[in-house]
Amino acid sequence: MATVRVAVDVGGTFTDVCIFDEESQRMRVTKVPSTPSDPMVAVMNGVKRAEIKLSDVSLFSHGTTVATNALITRNFPLAAMVTTRGFRDVIEIRDGTKDDLWDAYNDVSGPYIRRRDRFEVTERTDFAGHVITPLDESDARRVAALLRKRGVKTIAVCFLNSYANPEHELRMRRILEEEIPDANVTTSAEILPEIFEHDRFNTAVSNAVLAPLVSGYVNRLADELKTGGYQGDLLLLHSGGGSMTPRMVKRYPVRLAASGIAAGAIAAKHIAQQCGYENAVSLDMGGTSTDIALISGGELRITKEWQVEYGHPIVFPSIEVLTIGAGGGSLAHIDIAGSLRNGPQSAGADPGPACYNSGGDQPTNTDANIALNRLGSSLAGGAKTLQRPLALEAIRQEIAEPLGMAEDQAAHAVLQVANANMADAVRLISIRRGYDPRDFALIAFGGAGALHGAEVARELDIPTVVVPPNPGVTSALGCLLVDISHDLSAMYTALADVADTEDLEARFVELETEASARLRHEGVAEEDSVLQRTISMRYHGQWRSLAVPIGSGRGSLQDAIQTFHQEHEREFAFRQDDQPVEIYQLALSAVGKTPKPTFLPARNPVTDPGEPATHRQVFFGDDGWIETPVYDRGSLPAGATFMGPAIIDQLDSTTVVPPRTRAVIDEWLNIRIHLKNIGNEEEHSK
Repeated sequence: MATVRVAVDVGGTFTDVCIFDEESQRMRVTKVPSTPSDPMVAVMNGVKRAEIKLSDVSLFSHGTTVATNALITRNFPLAAMVTTRGFRDVIEIRDGTKDDLWDAYNDVSGPYIRRRDRFEVTERTDFAGHVITPLDESDARRVAALLRKRGVKTIAVCFLNSYANPEHELRMRRILEEEIPDANVTTSAEILPEIFEHDRFNTAVSNAVLAPLVSGYVNRLADELKTGGYQGDLLLLHSGGGSMTPRMVKRYPVRLAASGIAAGAIAAKHIAQQCGYENAVSLDMGGTSTDIALISGGELRITKEWQVEYGHPIVFPSIEVLTIGAGGGSLAHIDIAGSLRNGPQSAGADPGPACYNSGGDQPTNTDANIALNRLGSSLAGGAKTLQRPLALEAIRQEIAEPLGMAEDQAAHAVLQVANANMADAVRLISIRRGYDPRDFALIAFGGAGALHGAEVARELDIPTVVVPPNPGVTSALGCLLVDISHDLSAMYTALADVADTEDLEARFVELETEASARLRHEGVAEEDSVLQRTISMRYHGQWRSLAVPIGSGRGSLQDAIQTFHQEHEREFAFRQDDQPVEIYQLALSAVGKTPKPTFLPARNPVTDPGEPATHRQVFFGDDGWIETPVYDRGSLPAGATFMGPAIIDQLDSTTVVPPRTRAVIDEWLNIRIHLKNIGNEEEHSK
């Protein structure tokens, strides 16, 4: 009987594997170097290194960067767009904004499909779905024949107002499939039946260009796992915090953009709840970037306004994550004004930091950490050997000598800039939204998060840092904690007080019918299906809307209106109960429950951490070089308590406990680092 659950998360530098045994209730982890040219190689290398017998696996979950990397690198197949005559340039005109309004030379990158590959046909539907001009089928077949002649097999069909009436888009798809039998056609009404043509068109175009790449990768991996003996469905984590099977990935590959980023946020939410923190900030620092998410009231923030590249929106619900270029491989450099900078450029996995001895000669955060002896001589259980002399040489040449600093001071300055960058990002996602970081805990993970977490928290006056048991593979853990899920929506505009509640119910039933069909298609039993309705509303005359939950019984709409007033006051600090409320959109979340691992707390806590494995000189800023105990994390029992400074080593990460802090191993084997008033306590204990 299959009793093993496996989750694999692909990162820029390492691919992480998390294995949970249902019988023993034990978890083990491993890491292997990522293989950017073919991520599947690293996935299977991880399975092999972990000695996983695939026939024993009951669930295999995967967070992938294939879609995200494809959008960044634009390594797309030849693709085309077919649109309403006169609207060929919608995805190029966009909304007219820029990422940096004041930089005249910083242009937004071009559309994913070039202008010469965008074609127009004659048709027109109005905002209410009424056909003004029928689809000119001869025109449509002319375009299809031209695409066939060019060898185009990936096509996005994006007609104006198709969200209100998809008839013309569906007919255009049939014509394309008749003329090009093996074509992969995406229609905007199927992908995103919502108003605002730029958002809808770009989401459909993104879906179209990703389809061959993502489906090909997913199918190859699924076949490889099946050949190895795995009998279940491969589950792929999507940006909304749920998972999909390969059957649905084929239809909605764009949902896998930001897949791995969501996994870390989900795991952080689980850890925060485990530790009793309703409010937390997740800090997922990997090899190339840091992902930051906010957990407030026990819930992650969800957004529908996000993009991999600025100006190219993907309008599907996604966990709100702020990503900055601060990772272990981020390059430290001096700018033309003579100031020390850190990132966003990265050494990546190849050639990597200077200490990897793989051809890199520019100093990185990893080089700074090993120069200060915060890191040992190897990573990932010996998979990567680190050369401290090479790190020191890179820092000396590129930072210390130009700035007239000692090597240790220069390395510390590199880390200070990196920590300041991360602290600023936390302020963006918290203070700018009205949240006080001092009321939050910091969940620090990723391969480098535990190295920097305590100092980032100190910058923000966050009182407690939580480092999970396996920080380097925490994102992979997140893949084990998600359900199969889909998000559906439909436009519905009417004043709430006079809306036809029977018609409203009928529209929700339509969405539920489609959602149930999708879950059945993915093999979800009816008893494991959960459908959750939401309705977006706004005060009449407003531009932006606010989504609130709605029930299905009599009076549910009136209850939703009252909830809208309350939520509007919470979100925007005012409400207008006498102002008419307008319904804007209906949405449905369809969840298929999957089995979750059960984690048991440790018993019989022991306060004595025992003897450290070794000691080494570690540099701590103004405190200078300090003889510091180095503990093996696997030897630290639940309840162990000790004062900083300390270094805690393990397979997938290293934790830095700075001076004047207190570390406690809790019952879940998390390290909790307490920063508040520790200096006073330490003095009192003397």
